[in-house]
Amino acid sequence: MEISDNSVSRRDFIRTTTATAAAGMLAVPVPARSHPPSDALRVGIVGTGARGKTHIDALLKLRHQGQGVDVVTVCDVFARHLDAAAEKIHRATGRKPFATGDFRRVLDDGDVDVVVVAAPDHWHAAMTIAALQAGKHVYCERPFTHTAAEALPVVSAWRESGCVVQVGSQRTSDGRWLAARQFIADGRLGKVVQAQTEYFRNSASGQWRSAGLSRDMTPQNIDWEMFLGSKFGLAPSMPFDRARYAQWRCYWSTSQGIFSELFVDRVTQMITALGVGFPRRVTAGGGIFLEHDGREVPDTATLVADYDEGLQLLATATMCCDHPVEQCIRGRQGTIVFDLGRDGFEFLPQRPQATKRGESRLTHVPAPRPKDETLAHWENFLEAVRRGEPALCHDPPDVAAAAAVTCALAADSYRQGRVLEWNEGRVAPGGAPYAEMWEQISARAIVPRAAPRSSYNVNSPDSRPIPPSYQKLAGAWPSEWDDPAA
Repeated sequence: MEISDNSVSRRDFIRTTTATAAAGMLAVPVPARSHPPSDALRVGIVGTGARGKTHIDALLKLRHQGQGVDVVTVCDVFARHLDAAAEKIHRATGRKPFATGDFRRVLDDGDVDVVVVAAPDHWHAAMTIAALQAGKHVYCERPFTHTAAEALPVVSAWRESGCVVQVGSQRTSDGRWLAARQFIADGRLGKVVQAQTEYFRNSASGQWRSAGLSRDMTPQNIDWEMFLGSKFGLAPSMPFDRARYAQWRCYWSTSQGIFSELFVDRVTQMITALGVGFPRRVTAGGGIFLEHDGREVPDTATLVADYDEGLQLLATATMCCDHPVEQCIRGRQGTIVFDLGRDGFEFLPQRPQATKRGESRLTHVPAPRPKDETLAHWENFLEAVRRGEPALCHDPPDVAAAAAVTCALAADSYRQGRVLEWNEGRVAPGGAPYAEMWEQISARAIVPRAAPRSSYNVNSPDSRPIPPSYQKLAGAWPSEWDDPAA
């Protein structure tokens, strides 16, 4: 996707690329070019606000450790942020990076190997596609896309590029999620039916209002049109507003609030553990129940996603109370319980009377937990780039796109007040066929479905309910004198 002043709108771009992208989802990514460990990777940072600063800190630390990485270019629409980032890198390295307010200059720079997309959400897909087409490896902050329609085109661009992409759900570099996936694949949970996750916060100022406003935030110091991306079809043109700039997570044109900023993180972790991808149908509820401060996104929300693999994912949150609910994965044989304050997870078996297994005691399953998740995520990404192996990334585009679609559909469901379905890359209103499908499966006593790579045996005595002997008496009577169980 070439980004120019005459670029097509987001809607036109999506309309012309989604069909080919859907087919491309099944393709194997082009092998990425590798970088010898002796060659320093040169990084350009697009967006030097709060998250961009975190990436600069991580990269400077890795450079100090001898990792062979240099930040050579920084980009931001706010002059103060841009100058501060450039000066920080200069003090740490003795070299001042190239600084620009136009991200296209970063893509034009042949010295840049890696582009970090840390701009607001509505820019993520467009910048990632443009960077890939320019031959750059990409570290893109979450969410991977702002809308469901952007997901397949950006994944297709990645598969065709021969570049490595890491998406910024950095907690996927915590070993617990892949350990849980292996635990499930080994059949320890039996048939998995439900997962549950959460994000609960509370603050004095209201969620995301903690991003301060200052007098120097003016149209003279901020390229407002570039921030909005209106001429690229990314957000509607509107008058300059300090709150819409600094607190952009509160407004639909640039974010989806809880859905994109928080649920994407949690959903990514859960689908990594579950081994599933795109959902079949999604619904959501919530509202602005307390934070009546001009924001557009809800302060309380719940997402429910159903999967064709025969399981359900629930994510719930409020920004008005920090008392959480349990994060867990439920299966017929037991429950995985995640405590993010410690490593690994707990396994709580179900009652032996129900499962016919002998396990009954709570077990802790250890897994490696990094001290700094962002640093670990960068180390994982840099290894994938140097080895030319995109599949090494802990949050690759296909997983990130599935999480983004799930949460974008939830945001649309909340705003439209209806159930939405995802069918081979197309969004459609929900209807009766989904429930009817499960009724037909039940009527035909079809073996339960499993997530890919799961090895539990659905035909073993402890994997499925055992009908009581009297169930043989069930069945429709042809007449009042003809007992089908006779």
